Amino acid sequence: MRAFNSLCAVALLAQTVWAVTISEITGDRYISPYKGKRVSGLQGLVTAKSKSGFYLRSTDADSDNRTSNSVYVYGSRGVSQVSVGDIVTLSGKVAEYRSSSSYVYSTEIESPADINVLSSGNTVTPIVIGQNGRNPPTVQYSSLDNGDIFSLPSNSSEISTANPVLQPTQYGMDFWQSLSGELATLTGLTAISKANKYGDTWVIGDWPVTGLNDRGGLTMRANDSNPESIVIGSPLDGSSNPIDSKLGDTLEDITGIITQAYGFYALLPLTSLKRTGSNSTAATATSLVSDGTCSAITIGDYNVDNFSPDSPTMDGIAKHIAQYLKSPTVVFLQEIQDNSGSTDNGVVSASLTLSKLASAIKEQGGVAYNYTDIDPINDMNGGEHGGNIRVAYLYDPSVVRLRNYNPGSSTDATQVSSGGALSYNPGLIEPGNKAWDDSRKPLVAEWETLDGKNGFYTINVHFTSKYDSTSLEGDPRPPVNGWVETRVEQARVVAKFVTTLLAEKSEAKIITAGDFNEYVFVEPLEVFASTSTLLDLEEVTGIPSTERYTYLYNQNCESLDHMYVSSALTAGASMEHIHVNTWVSRADELSDHDPTVALFNVCE
Repeated sequence: MRAFNSLCAVALLAQTVWAVTISEITGDRYISPYKGKRVSGLQGLVTAKSKSGFYLRSTDADSDNRTSNSVYVYGSRGVSQVSVGDIVTLSGKVAEYRSSSSYVYSTEIESPADINVLSSGNTVTPIVIGQNGRNPPTVQYSSLDNGDIFSLPSNSSEISTANPVLQPTQYGMDFWQSLSGELATLTGLTAISKANKYGDTWVIGDWPVTGLNDRGGLTMRANDSNPESIVIGSPLDGSSNPIDSKLGDTLEDITGIITQAYGFYALLPLTSLKRTGSNSTAATATSLVSDGTCSAITIGDYNVDNFSPDSPTMDGIAKHIAQYLKSPTVVFLQEIQDNSGSTDNGVVSASLTLSKLASAIKEQGGVAYNYTDIDPINDMNGGEHGGNIRVAYLYDPSVVRLRNYNPGSSTDATQVSSGGALSYNPGLIEPGNKAWDDSRKPLVAEWETLDGKNGFYTINVHFTSKYDSTSLEGDPRPPVNGWVETRVEQARVVAKFVTTLLAEKSEAKIITAGDFNEYVFVEPLEVFASTSTLLDLEEVTGIPSTERYTYLYNQNCESLDHMYVSSALTAGASMEHIHVNTWVSRADELSDHDPTVALFNVCE
C-alpha cells in the first residue's frame, strides 16, 4: 500500500506545474500547452467577476501580442474570496471549455484552490481596442480558411485539431483570441445589428473597418465578411442590455471581458449598454414606378416570412407593397403559406392567403392584383411544418396577363417548346428532381402586355435554407455553409431551364428572382450565373457593393435575395432595395428580408 501511495504522489507531482505565468498557459495558439495539467502559484490581478468565476490578469505580462495575459478562473467558490483589484495566487487545473462541438474552445482554470490575496485595491486598467496597434484585421478570419470562408469543402480542418499559431495582425479570429479573457474598452460604438431578445448587439468602434455602408453597418462582400466586428453579450453584473437597438444606433463606450460566447467572440460588459443616439432615418418609397406601358414595367420581389391569412403582418406587408414598392406590375413572393397557416391539417391551397393580401393592398391604395401559384404536395416544400410555403406571383391585370394561361400541377414539369412557349403556364421546373426534396419548387411564367405584342418570362425561386451552418467564428474551417451542395444542384436545374429557353428564343426577356439563400460570390450562384448566362442586376445597374443588402444577420448586412436578367433586359434597367425591415428594430420588422423593386423596358 505504501508503494501504491508513493506512486500516486509521484504521478500527481509530475502533473503539477509550479509558478508558470498566465501568458505561458494561454500560449500563442488556441489550445493551451498546459491543457489537463494542474498549475500552482499562479499569480494575477482580478480584473472582473461573474457569478461563476473571475478573470485574472498576469502581474508579469509579456510583450508577445499573440498571447493573452488574462484567463478565466472558473468556480463559484473562488468568487467570494476575491475582489476586483486584488492580486492573488492560486492553483487549479488548466482546461478547455466549449458548450458545443462547433464552437472554439476557451482556456480556463478550473477548481481553483489555495487562493491567497497578496494585496487589494490595485488599479485595473483595461486595454483600449483601436489604440496602441490593437486594431482587428478587417478581411480574413483564419489561416485555415484558404482565403475564403465560403470555400469548399467546408470543415476541411478544425481549429481545435490544427491549433494554428496566432497571427493577430492578419486574421480576425486570431486577434480576438489573443485577447481572450482580457478586460478591454471599446470606444466610438455603432450598432451594426439589431439587438436580439437577450440584448446581444454587434458593434464596431474606433478602429478601421471595411464594407461600411450608408446606414453605418458593414456589408458582406466577396472574401470580406467583417471579422473586425464584435458582439456585446450579457453584462457581468446581471443588468440587461436594451433590446430595441437597431442598425446605425450609436452607443456609449463600454468596458468588459473579451471571450468566446455561443460561437462568436464577444465582449461581456461590466454593466449594460446605453444608447446615445438613434438612427431615425426611415426607408423611403421607391422611385421606380410602372407607367402601364411596355416601356416601364416594374418587378417587385419580397420574402414575406411565413405569411398566412392570420399573419399579424398582413396590413403592414400590404402597405409595403402598395406604398413603398408602389404596386409593381408583377410581384415575386416567397414564403406564402396555405390557408390554415402552420396547422398541419392537409390543406394546401393558398387562395385565402393571396386573396386577403391582394385585398389589403387595394385598401392601402395599391392596385387590384390578381394572383397565381401552384399548390404543393402536403408537407413536401420544407419551411414551417404544416405551412406548405411556396412561391407565388401578384400581377396587375390592367397591364399584363399570363400568355396562354395553362397552369400545371404540383407534379407537372413545364417544358419549353418551339419558339419559347411553355407547356404549362405557369408551371414548375422539374418538381420531381431530388434537388427540390423538402424545398420550394421554382415557378416559371410567361407574361404579355394586354395587346399581346410584348412578352417576358419570370422564374420565382426560393432555394433551400442554410440549415446546419456553423458560426463564422466557429471551430470548423472553413465554416460549414449548410446545404450548399443542394443549392448548387438547384442552381444547375434552374440554369438548365434558362439555357433551354434561350436556345429556343435567344432574345427572350427573362427575370429570375427570389430568395436564393446564398451570396452572389459563393459557388451556387457562381454556377447559376456562369451556366445560365443571366446577369446579376445589381452589377448591371451599378449599385455600390456596400449597398447590396436585403438581410441583416449577426454582424453583416448581406443579400440572399437577387435578380438575374437576360441581356435583352439590361438596357435602361434600374433597381432599388427598399430597407423597410433591416433599418427598424426587431420588434418593428414585418419580415426578415427587405423587398426590391426593378424597372424594365419589355417592348419588342
